[in-house]
Amino acid sequence: MKPLAERPVNPAVGMAVSHESADLHVTGMALYTDDLIFRSQNVLHAWPVQAPHAHALVTSLRTEPAMSIPGVVRVLTAADVPGVNDAGIKHDEPLFPTEVMFYGHAVCWVLGETLEAARLGAEAVEVRYEPLPSIVTLTEAIESGSFQGHRPTVMRGDADSALHAASHQFSGELEFGGQEHFYLETHASFVHVDEGGQVFVQCSTQHPSETQEIVAHVLGLNSHNVTVQCIRMGGGFGGKEMQPHGYAAIAALGSVLTGRPVRLRLNRTQDITMSGKRHPFHARWEVGFDDNGRIQALKATLTSDGGWCLDLSEPVLARALCHVDNSYWIPNVLLNGRIAKTNKTSQTAFRGFGGPQGMLVIEEVLGRCAPLLGLDPTELRRRNFYVPGQSTPYGQPVRHAERLPGIWETLLERADVARRKERIDAFNASDPHRRRGLAITPIKFGISFNFTAFNQAGALVHVYKDGSVLVTHGGTEMGQGLHTKMRQVAATALGVPLGYVRLAPTRTDKVPNTSATAASSSSDLNGGAVKNACEQISERLAQVAARKMNIHPDEVRFVDGRVTGIGVPEQDFAFVDLVREAYFQRIQLSASGYYRTEGLHWDSVRMRGEPFKYFSYGASVSEVEVDSFTGAYRLLRTDIVQDVGDSLSPLIDIGQVEGGFVQGAGWLTLEQLSWNESDGDHRGRLATQSASTYKLPSFSEVPEEFNVHLFERATEDGAVYGSKAVGEPPFMLAFSVREALRQAVGAFGSRDHSVELRSPATPEAVYWAIEAAKATTASAPASHSSNALLAPSAGPAH
Repeated sequence: MKPLAERPVNPAVGMAVSHESADLHVTGMALYTDDLIFRSQNVLHAWPVQAPHAHALVTSLRTEPAMSIPGVVRVLTAADVPGVNDAGIKHDEPLFPTEVMFYGHAVCWVLGETLEAARLGAEAVEVRYEPLPSIVTLTEAIESGSFQGHRPTVMRGDADSALHAASHQFSGELEFGGQEHFYLETHASFVHVDEGGQVFVQCSTQHPSETQEIVAHVLGLNSHNVTVQCIRMGGGFGGKEMQPHGYAAIAALGSVLTGRPVRLRLNRTQDITMSGKRHPFHARWEVGFDDNGRIQALKATLTSDGGWCLDLSEPVLARALCHVDNSYWIPNVLLNGRIAKTNKTSQTAFRGFGGPQGMLVIEEVLGRCAPLLGLDPTELRRRNFYVPGQSTPYGQPVRHAERLPGIWETLLERADVARRKERIDAFNASDPHRRRGLAITPIKFGISFNFTAFNQAGALVHVYKDGSVLVTHGGTEMGQGLHTKMRQVAATALGVPLGYVRLAPTRTDKVPNTSATAASSSSDLNGGAVKNACEQISERLAQVAARKMNIHPDEVRFVDGRVTGIGVPEQDFAFVDLVREAYFQRIQLSASGYYRTEGLHWDSVRMRGEPFKYFSYGASVSEVEVDSFTGAYRLLRTDIVQDVGDSLSPLIDIGQVEGGFVQGAGWLTLEQLSWNESDGDHRGRLATQSASTYKLPSFSEVPEEFNVHLFERATEDGAVYGSKAVGEPPFMLAFSVREALRQAVGAFGSRDHSVELRSPATPEAVYWAIEAAKATTASAPASHSSNALLAPSAGPAH
């Protein structure tokens, strides 16, 4: 096999091509899971019976009234489950619960001839509850000691001694909220059972193999009796990594029991109130600096809100702890993590998978401490960059650390930062009611699954006699362009035009035991597997061509659908002719490819090892303008430089950078989940359960000027065709927006004022931060000691 990063002549990878389904998307012809019901007959529809309590026991459940509703066919309850009544992998997620754990928890499901019949049937089901005490907020969970799962620790050096010896010591705390995935396509499953008892599940899932496993264990079947297919998703962002399994199991159970196809698609309100979100976090920290502004020590305790069950909370917390350092060398570290158990939806994977929450802690520390140290935040960050030869707090060497200053300087120059800072100073001096701020922040994000076993992938490639190629791999397409990149990888490996290659939907009976399409690793993993399968075929074809041209197989070249040989330029023939000849010589024209990421090792108990194949680097600079009367702000300009290695597909990568950044800005500035915290009847109810109450980024929140540049000369050895991941890292580039807001707010106050800014930094939060900053100019200048306690940025102290 050829080296993984080596590119041949005229490769299809690196070409700027549009998304492989772009035409279908914009014409409305792209099919999604719920569209498939119109191709079937006698379809039943599922509707949940949701509990109106945050925490309660189900004391009685009467389904008979529902059966009197015209069109109701069956009510599914725990008594119907032939296998295991659980929707998770940790056996803490009852599919049909007897104890309600959050407001909106489904206790049973109604099947109807129509969706309206199922809805009316659900209203008719009689359920009695015994309400129990509930925990809704992180504050309540911490005060009551309500925790679940492991409590990991990352440590290096002696943080206590280094803090005590540091010239400057500060401490503070920060509480920041979660985020709703708000994918365009809500959770959807469509299931039928064939004449042989095979359960066929069409599902909007990022993890078809795990959906297959959960459906099988609920039904009491082996995995070979269940096939899961994902044609495409209308967005996922991590929300469909773990959470689709239970919905697919409900539909499968209904189909097995009735013998009819069953469709389960949540409406928007159901999806928001029933499915998990990004984990909210609370962090308390202590930091020490020397006189040059270099970090000497950091102690922090991170508490995540896991919701009612574990789901993926443990690996999310682990990744958060592994990213508290972001791009900075911290010689002495002590990081403690814990997962709160609350009566809310079970929080789950979301783009970044804990990385953004961990990085936000250190960016908050630097943003708060810079004015107290008398340093520009840009300079404070630069002074603390990793340099070659250093390693992370968990023991992984930071390869290519020299790219951090390279990206930083490239961005400063491309964004004309020095001149713009001068213009900002002039603007702030001339306008009494508005201020502008500019900030630049870096990222260093580890690429691979924390769980080492997930870093493997498979692919199945067929070459037909007419030279056309069909590729199936274990990754799923959710709009991110994975299938587009896999087409380019296959075309490159086989040396054929891109038009020769088609991608088939992801299916568990074609590629088994797949990992989730997550962790920004799907192009690395599935690309490696596709390349492996294609090279098996090309090596066989090279043997045939070598005999035909009387040369060594290593001298055969496949380029743009033509077959040539080194030293025999007169011999040139079509790829399709070689394929046909190989068929008549009984040469196998299909292959199963496999790839595993080498060099990974991780001890999740000690939190030590090298869990990541490489780090993705980047930096962004944002400029904002805020209004002191309302706290409203404009995002005037953002410039980004992102390291994606040698891009497999530049258009796709730039789109991912732009989309990730805007989604990150939404989390940090707009999107606010609000639960009812009162002691009334609706305690625990999610108040922001629609697009009218949950504010999402729109065109008006996109930077007025938006420049994205892919870092050059950045080949990543050991990754497919020298590329790097792009899915998650850009999300954290949005830190520059929050820090620019902090700079703009600070311009209303004294120079040494440490700006307290809540997260999300909504206009209301910005307004109150401005008022606090203004107050510092009305009083005598504050003198900050070298051992200062900073006010919490949100929520009470714990």
